[in-house]
Order: sequence, then structure tokens, then C-alpha cells
Amino acid sequence: MNARSGAVPRAAALLLLALAGQAQPAGAAGTLPVTVGRPSGVVTWAASAGLAGEGVAGRGYRLVVRTSVGGSGLRIRLSNAFGDRPLTVDKVYAGLRSEGAALRGGSNRPLTFGGARTVTVPAGAVAWSDPLPGRLPAAAALAVSLRTPGARGPATGHVTALQTSYVTEGDHTAEDRAAHWTRTTGSWWYLDAVSVRPAHPATGAVVALGDSLTDGLRSTADRDRRWTDYLARRLRKAGTHVKGVADAGMSGNEVLQDAGGQSALRRLDRDVLSQPGVRTVVLFEGVNDIKAVGGASAAELVAGYRQIVRRAHAAGTCVVGATVGPFKGWPEWSPAAEAVRQEVNRFIRTGGAFDAVADFDRVLGSPDDPARMRPALDSGDHLHPGDRGMRALADAVDPGSLDCGR
Repeated sequence: MNARSGAVPRAAALLLLALAGQAQPAGAAGTLPVTVGRPSGVVTWAASAGLAGEGVAGRGYRLVVRTSVGGSGLRIRLSNAFGDRPLTVDKVYAGLRSEGAALRGGSNRPLTFGGARTVTVPAGAVAWSDPLPGRLPAAAALAVSLRTPGARGPATGHVTALQTSYVTEGDHTAEDRAAHWTRTTGSWWYLDAVSVRPAHPATGAVVALGDSLTDGLRSTADRDRRWTDYLARRLRKAGTHVKGVADAGMSGNEVLQDAGGQSALRRLDRDVLSQPGVRTVVLFEGVNDIKAVGGASAAELVAGYRQIVRRAHAAGTCVVGATVGPFKGWPEWSPAAEAVRQEVNRFIRTGGAFDAVADFDRVLGSPDDPARMRPALDSGDHLHPGDRGMRALADAVDPGSLDCGR
């Protein structure tokens, strides 16, 4: 997780709690964005939006993502949440990846937006495509190819994808072959959600709201070993109606302040509650607030949690609270920070604010020193779990706790 950069003074944290719940201008970054098209179905993949660099005119992107739930009527969401001008995207295709940048023959098909092959997304807005006929399998390697003919200025995307995608110059979006897709990128550009219409109408989704532990940092890249990926595999076999999994993790993220992207409070609507078919949120954030210089008090962090729960409940969504994991051995650990972590975890377990609890702290904590991660689950930096730790987190989530309604 990145050290905070440009964070507001801690004294302003409670003010942010109040402001986050107030109405802001339509399309303002961090609020529910203006939407071109109407979301429907169930989210099968998502990634949190942030600043991803500068837009490049004429560039093409072949973005590889892994679906969770299968269904018909594939739709994608393009985001210009952080752009300062309209974004035009044309020649958008969706197909199944074969290997590298190559696609399965005949699977690459064009997407439209309101019947048009080109869409212009206003600054601060998102745009959903029209449904694509046909069925998309669960656990599919989906490749979305798009071109930005006149892009410039701030680009919206997800920097830490832990997935290789591909870049080209010019218009090669319709091609199945990889010949023109020779450059790679480790980020997802402009694409921030994919939805389908599952066969069973009761099917819903869970969104994991978190920081770099949910973003999958230190798990093996290109192998889908985030804890949310392991959870998606569990849910496919579980007797629950919740099958869709969306990962709203962002490296360095905090609940209260803008660090490593916008705070969880500011991005809740855009990254979580606006996702189609979301039934439950797993809230796994707080370690960055605690370990920062002049970090949050337990009371401040609990106030942030309560606001997220209230807003989610108002949207008809349940919230599972995940306890904050151990991080002794990380450079910013201190006895004072550990005391805050313990107090926050007591609230999560016994405060009654959440619909259910996933006790990640007890899963990760060493029996010999609960403030430290079990060596077998540690990636080596004493904060982020490795692949085995990611699997252990997914195994700690009760599938039945996700299948709730309000």
C-alpha cells in the first residue's frame, strides 16, 4: 500500500464524513456518475476507477478480464469519471481470449451504445453498452477491445490490474489475431464494469470494497489469485443465489481520506452501489487509516464504517464487515496503531452495525503473536497476504452471509 500523498489534515476527517453524504454536482468525481444508458442484469466483473495517466489519441486497448457469473446480454461500462473533457470511444468489440492477445475465432463481436458504434462519454460520466446477443460463460477470459481516436487529458482506469492486457496504435479492434497487439499494459483503461443477465432471475452479486489487500497486491499476476477471485470460484459451487463478484479494491485506499485514490466514502456510490444486481458489500478497509502518520482514531474509523453501512442499507444492500488484519513487522506498525486496530475489530465483531462479519483478522493472525500475520499466509512484507493467504480470506467468507436482502 502506498504512503498517503496529499492527504487532508486528520482534523478534517470528521468534516469529510459529513460532506461525503451530501449531494454534489452530477458527474463530480466520487459521486454517483451521470450514466449514458441504463444498467441492468448482474455485475460479473468490475474494477475501481482512478486516474490512470494521460489519454492517447488513436490508441487501441485489448483489455483482458475474468468473469465471475455467466449469462446472456453482455454489457460493458466505460468510465470517464476522472476525465476533464468528453471522451469518444469507437470500434468497441468483445470476444473470448485464446492466448496472449489472440482471440477465439469468431468470438469477437462489435458492441453498440444506443445503437451507435461510437459513444462520447461526458467528463465525470459512465456509459453502458447495449446488450450483446448470446451467452458469456462463467470464469471466461473476456477481451474487450476499444479505440480512443481523440483522447487526451486525464485518463480513467485501474492502474494495478495484475493482469496483462494489450495496446496498439490504429484500428485493430475487430481482429482476432494478435499480430498488431504487440505492446502490453498492466492497467485497465476506461473499462470499469461488465454485466450479464443470468439464467436465474434471483441471481445477485457481491462487491468487495477495500484497499490493496482486496486489489490483490502481492498475489501472483495473471493467475487470478486475489481473494475475490477465490471467492468467485467458491460461489460457483455454493448453494447461494449470489454468484457475481466485483472487486472494488484500490491500492493505498482509506475509508476517511483521499489517499491511494478517493476515499471509500467518496467512491462508494460509483464503485459499489451503482453496480447492477449488487446484493451485498464486503467492507474490508481501515488498515491504511490506522497505520498512517497521525492515523485515525477508532472513533473516527467507526464513524466512517457506520456511514458506509447507512448508505448501503438505504440502497437496499447488506454489508458484511471484515476485521482489519495484523501488520506487525510492516514499517508503520506501532503499539498505538495496534491498540486502535483491536478496538476497531471489537466494534466490527460486536458493535451490531453489520449484517454479518468475516473475521479476516483471526484467519491471518499468528497463534504465537496475533499482531503478526501467520508466516505461511504472509507474502513477505507482513501486511499483504500471498496466494495462500488470499485463499484463506476467501474461505473465511460464509456464502450464506452474502445471500441476504433488505
